[in-house]
Amino acid sequence: MNILFVMYDQLRFDYLSCAGHPHLETPNFDRVAAMGVRFTNAYVQSPICGASRMSFYTGRYTSSHGAQWNGFPLRVGEQTMGDHLRRAGMACWLIGKTHMKADADGMARLGLSPDTVIGARQAECGFDSWIRDDGLWAEGPDGFYDEKRSPYNEYLKLKGYPSQNPWADFANAGRTADGDIASGWMFRNADQPANIHEQDSETPWLTRKTIEFIDQADGPWCAHVSYIKPHWPYIVPAPYHDMYGPNQVPAATRHDSERDDPHPVFGAYMNNKVAQAFQRDEVRHKVIPAYMGLIKQCDDQLGVLLDHLEATGRMDNTMIVLTSDHGDYLGDHWLGEKDMFHEPSVKIPLIIYDPRSTADATRGSTCDALVESIDVAATFVEAAGGMVPDHIIEGRSLMPWLQGEKPNWRTFVISEYDYSSTPQCVALGLTPRDARLFMVYDGRFKLIHAEGGFRPMLFDLQADPDEFHDLGKTTNHRENIDRLYGYLAQWGRRMSQRVTKSDSDIIGARGRSMRRGILPFLYDGSEVDEALTVKYRGPSPAHFRDD
Repeated sequence: MNILFVMYDQLRFDYLSCAGHPHLETPNFDRVAAMGVRFTNAYVQSPICGASRMSFYTGRYTSSHGAQWNGFPLRVGEQTMGDHLRRAGMACWLIGKTHMKADADGMARLGLSPDTVIGARQAECGFDSWIRDDGLWAEGPDGFYDEKRSPYNEYLKLKGYPSQNPWADFANAGRTADGDIASGWMFRNADQPANIHEQDSETPWLTRKTIEFIDQADGPWCAHVSYIKPHWPYIVPAPYHDMYGPNQVPAATRHDSERDDPHPVFGAYMNNKVAQAFQRDEVRHKVIPAYMGLIKQCDDQLGVLLDHLEATGRMDNTMIVLTSDHGDYLGDHWLGEKDMFHEPSVKIPLIIYDPRSTADATRGSTCDALVESIDVAATFVEAAGGMVPDHIIEGRSLMPWLQGEKPNWRTFVISEYDYSSTPQCVALGLTPRDARLFMVYDGRFKLIHAEGGFRPMLFDLQADPDEFHDLGKTTNHRENIDRLYGYLAQWGRRMSQRVTKSDSDIIGARGRSMRRGILPFLYDGSEVDEALTVKYRGPSPAHFRDD
């Protein structure tokens, strides 16, 4: 069996028609959901791109792998799904984005060159790279930073787009009536069509690269197809730029009470630049239709992939996984972007189609179990026929749910956020080590703990599904706060760093030193099995007597 692991960047869980969006039709996401299982309570291990992806790829919490912010290197030696899948006989390829920064110092210390197989895999997050492009090719006063030479930009140049950086000048920019660039960096331009042929834009380009890979691949393989969209810049080519209008923009999920004595960290984020922009209705009315257009384009291109799998006979032996690295506030809770732990940010879409007959009983179903993004790596290892190394991978395989079983499952999920690199850390006067948040959610109550001496936040999603009312402002909910802190403490005591020895290794090694004749602390040998001391007892002393 092969695995097509498709990740979209910044795709909200509720911006799919199968998840109930009132205006956005996504028939191809729905198509996969009808063939498989849609997990309705899937949460990322951190609501920020790089940290979240490193958890997907390693199957480990962010405080376990350490790459807790964009640009924090994933240390040499962290095993990824590529390492685990290759042991099970499955190749693991990257097509698109990882947002991973290599541990260059660690590689140099160990003498690993990026132009070797092992060095390249360390530099590409454990994947073999078919094509990598992380997008966001910005150009400012310091110039155009193109360290890796964007393959997408090179494609656009070959297609005749006249620019050193056509990603910025064409794919993510429109044109004013005077012919000037209307950059997608400016929210006011979000309703403009990107100045590029639709087939040359990022999403169709990556789809074609995926088909090129599939057509030459000799399985079994896992292909991580990682789209940059619908991540900002929020601008999309025709005809997607005007498919939706302000009348189809849902009202912002926010309440005035959220701004009344907010938690200091929440307050700092409500006051940042992107939040203030999304607090303006004119911004939401331009940006959200573009965001919806980007998702519609993603759905159409997913249809191209699905049709190709069917036409080439691969649908019956390819597991398909659709997900996102985090969500997007879009003005909900007076915020923009991601970062905090409200549902629009930390909850993600997760749809899995398993073609095998063992999954027939669950086709077209939903599963409301508490799922973490680290479960994906464990699922892939089991799907590939391997044993999940649970001393390394901290997630749990979802295969039982796909096969209609009801396993003994987790009672809470965890997400972490290290905001030490942000202006909010500075504004709050925190040291980098104190700029950390932890979420624990048990399916009803959600606790957010903030280091630095702050009170906790608490939401009851049964009574308050929109998460408007922070119960942590009062002392009336001590019992639930203490219970959730107990879960957080339980999680904090997990075994996360003993990755070189599994429990079975340890059990199998018990008594080995004695079997090798290491027998300290014995009085006369009667304390242990006679077979362990036979080499030390030897023949009777009488054997050596000189008669």
